[in-house]
Formats: sequence, structure tokens, C-alpha cells
Amino acid sequence: MSHQQLPADWPTDERSARAVQDELRARVVLDEPGPPPGTGFVTGVDVAYDDERDLVAAAAVVLDAATLDVVEESTAVGRISFPYVPGLLAFREIPTVVAALEALDSRPGLVVCDGYGLAHPRRFGLASHLGVLTGLPTIGVAKNPFTFMHEEPDAPRGSTVPLLDGDEEVGRALRTRDGVKPVYVSVGHRTSLDTACAHTLSLTPNYRQPETTRRADALCRRALAEAQEKATRA
Repeated sequence: MSHQQLPADWPTDERSARAVQDELRARVVLDEPGPPPGTGFVTGVDVAYDDERDLVAAAAVVLDAATLDVVEESTAVGRISFPYVPGLLAFREIPTVVAALEALDSRPGLVVCDGYGLAHPRRFGLASHLGVLTGLPTIGVAKNPFTFMHEEPDAPRGSTVPLLDGDEEVGRALRTRDGVKPVYVSVGHRTSLDTACAHTLSLTPNYRQPETTRRADALCRRALAEAQEKATRA
């Protein structure tokens, strides 16, 4: 388990964080198709918090994209690096997520975040922010809709409808199980929305949520429980 080191100039307030978002958003790459689904590695990242103890634990789980077997996993624990502000959650999570990714020996391939990329009020959610900082292709697959309008997708698995901000498609609601609530897919960095949806379907053979997210979620919760236990004994 590694520990995060905050960059010296990490924003500490809302105004400076929005300025960083504005600067980094210009670096998002949207004209690459991204790695083909079912090939190479694909990595899930997720975080768990204990606000009372000021702890955050992140996990990165690398899967073989063809078999969905775990290739490698890592965790990182740190202090919460930013207050809770809707639309700025990436600033709370990214330092620890980056520490978990840097602890891997494997190349992560496509990184799947439990959250949003372009489907964000400022077009720069966690997946985009992480992609720009690491240079890795990233997508966001969120459990719940954000502020964008969408119709209900048809019932069969694989059905999609656009997430719309006015006339702009910022993501898609994607049905990963027949008749089950959709997930919300958006591009983060260096991939296309078609590729993002195809990856999401290849990562959901049995459950609504991608295997990447399910495994990273379980692992970061375990890492947080260990860190809480250490903090209690200290």
C-alpha cells in the first residue's frame, strides 16, 4: 500500500480549483478512438472515504480485457485533499488515485472511473482530469445520472440514449442488463464515446456495473478498513 504525496501547488479552495479545471480542460484529447475493447489491459479505479478521520483510500485493479481476470492490484491511502464541493470531487480523489496507479508494475491500458468525464457541468469530471494528468485513455461509467437530460433507453442490454446538454451529446445512458437501470458513460480522455460504450458492455457480462468498478470498489473499502484500524491503534 502506498501513500499519496500532494503536488506542491494542489488547489485548496474553490476558486483556485476552478482555475485549474479551466486550464487542464483545454488539454483533453477527443479525437482518438481509444484502445479496442477486449484487448490488452483495462484498469478500474475507485475511492472510499472516512471524513471523520480525514482518510481516503484508493484502489487500482488491472484486468485482462479478454478474460476479465485480475492481473494486478494496488492501493494507496492519504489525507483528504480538498473539501466536498459538487462538481469538484476530482480534487478530493485524484492524488490518492494517481498514487495507486503509480504503484502498479503493469501498464494500465484504458482506465475506467466510477464517475464522469465530459458529462460534467464544466466538461471536466474525474475521468477527464485523471486522463489529462496521467496521459492515459480514460472513461467514466457512473451509477447515477448527473444534471443532463435523457430519455429512457430501450429494455434490451446494449440499448443507449444520449445524455444531452442542450443539443450537445456529453455521454450516453447505456443498458448493461436487460430491463435494469442504465449506467451513464462518458469520455474522459483519448477515447471515443462509441469505444467507451463498447468497453462498458465488454466489462459487464454478469452485472450492471463494470467488473473494473466492482473489484476496485471492494479493494478500496478493504484498504480503508485497514487504514481505520491502524488509526484506531495509533
